[in-house]
Amino acid sequence: MSGSLILGFFDGVHIAHRVLISSALNYSKSSTLITFIDSPAVYFGKEKEYILSREESVKRIKALGVKNVIELDFPKIANMQAKEYLEYLIKDFSPDAIFTGFNHTFGLNKEGTPKILDKNQSKYGYKYFCVEPQKYEGEVISSSLIKKYIKNGEIEKANILLGNKFFIDGTVIEGAKIGRNIGFPTANIMYPDSIVKLPFGVYKVLCEGKNAILNWGMRPTVHNIKEPVAEVHILGFEGDLYGKRIRVEIIKQIRSEKCFSNLEELKRQIKEDISACCE
Repeated sequence: MSGSLILGFFDGVHIAHRVLISSALNYSKSSTLITFIDSPAVYFGKEKEYILSREESVKRIKALGVKNVIELDFPKIANMQAKEYLEYLIKDFSPDAIFTGFNHTFGLNKEGTPKILDKNQSKYGYKYFCVEPQKYEGEVISSSLIKKYIKNGEIEKANILLGNKFFIDGTVIEGAKIGRNIGFPTANIMYPDSIVKLPFGVYKVLCEGKNAILNWGMRPTVHNIKEPVAEVHILGFEGDLYGKRIRVEIIKQIRSEKCFSNLEELKRQIKEDISACCE
């Protein structure tokens, strides 16, 4: 195999990732992207916390024009020295060029750096291209920055950097039907375990091609659930979604989670939330 190699994890496939990928594709349409089945952070004991599922990330990478995406099993290469890992890439892929972001590291103890890749160009017969940091409002665009925005409820900023709307998805499950009983039926899904968590609250979203409101949290007014749930009220939708997989695209946070004295107060607030969604 020849052509260029693109190295990185690419969680979120955000706009800075796209600059890197497009640079490689402009150099060679036969570029191969090397990533991992799971984040290396998981190997070091951290919880999975992704912007996109790995399946969705690979799907978006391929949609950008990358034909070959290889997901390595990080534990199998985790103890390779930087030189050993580089030689593995050269032996297995024979790249004409290697593309990485400015902060890419590889090898045991993250000893491999852009400087190492630059230094070994002549030795291994490839050209190295390091893509400089991309910035937004003075901050370097990264998956970590996007996660910070999501955790803070700054969804509009996160969506700008993603170049897409942040979303959650899941299979609609049966709930307590309280929403239906007060005139606002909801489709309930469990928030995906490995996806970065929004703060509890109410959000303007899109679902099933329609404007909708999402309530994500512990439903403090109801007091009968042990774990948080995502409830979606789809404006103008009539039908049965039980058992169907739905995608909920998050547009912006409307308010934080509140506890109301009774269901009538909750109904009034939901009406206000719906008005905010229609603005």
